[in-house]
Amino acid sequence: MSVYAILNNWGEERVNLVEQSFKQLDQVIEKWVEETDGTYFDGLIEVLHIVLSESEDKTNEDDLVTEVKKLNLESLEKEQIRKIIEFATLKGLKDGVQTQHLITPDIIASYMVYLIEKLVPKTNTLRLFDLVSGSGNLLTAVVNQLTRSVQAYGSEVDPSLIELSMLSANAQKTTIEFFHQDSLQPFLLDPVDVVIADLPVGYYPDDIRAKSFKVHVSDEHTYAHHLLIEQGLKYTKEAGFLLFVIPNALFNSDQAHKLRELLNETAHVVALLQLPPTIFRSEKDAKSLFVLQKKGDNTKAPKEALIAQLPSLKDTQAMQNVVAKMNQWFEQTDYSN
Repeated sequence: MSVYAILNNWGEERVNLVEQSFKQLDQVIEKWVEETDGTYFDGLIEVLHIVLSESEDKTNEDDLVTEVKKLNLESLEKEQIRKIIEFATLKGLKDGVQTQHLITPDIIASYMVYLIEKLVPKTNTLRLFDLVSGSGNLLTAVVNQLTRSVQAYGSEVDPSLIELSMLSANAQKTTIEFFHQDSLQPFLLDPVDVVIADLPVGYYPDDIRAKSFKVHVSDEHTYAHHLLIEQGLKYTKEAGFLLFVIPNALFNSDQAHKLRELLNETAHVVALLQLPPTIFRSEKDAKSLFVLQKKGDNTKAPKEALIAQLPSLKDTQAMQNVVAKMNQWFEQTDYSN
């Protein structure tokens, strides 16, 4: 499936159903907020718990349970359910949220799916790990769109986000194993075929833990996003792939030399795709999709990495041109399946 098809396969009827269902969900959550004086985010989690409840005892149902059951989310497709929960999550996180808790735009998931389908041969079940899974939206979006069997894992330290991610995956009937932990601590996980992550940008406060990483710097806190790249490489199989959403200035910092040394030693750069600036709040927040292959006995770097500026979805001609360019690049490399 081409990335253009992935990004444009929703008809008006499916979109309208998602919008209508979200409005109904939103009304139920707002009613819960009004009655309990709780937060919208907590209301979303409470509603999803009710959606997934298997109780058939209707004699003790309160008004909230009755309203939730009217939503009938289980009758919708996986991606429709994900979108509805995504809209509610965005509203719940809107006020006072930290940058790293923003939801990854869906266009990024679609590009990841395109790249994974092109890069990874369809042999056995694909093992996929989102190193910083947050609300689970990016991970479930990728899993839902892949056209193969997937064994998925995610990691998140925030208790509310990990709870939401588990509820969302269960509502979509998407099987994912989640780790509730700091993503820079060791995992009880065998290396996977593909690691994905929308990397949170900033310093990692645990200097003792950071010392066990090659990108560690001694004169200040080490960048968490550098440490996460190294952690991702550790849990990727030889010849496996890593797809990171990175800040455009990743290699311009005073710690970048340590990251370059790590990548030169352990990975091949496959692609650097600058994401459309229109999907970010400001130019300084703009990011790129950085694709690596972990070195192995039979791997080699491409003659030229795939470099592209990805256009806005609204620019149909530019989209078609960049997809054609990417398809041509894959046809001329050893990665083409």
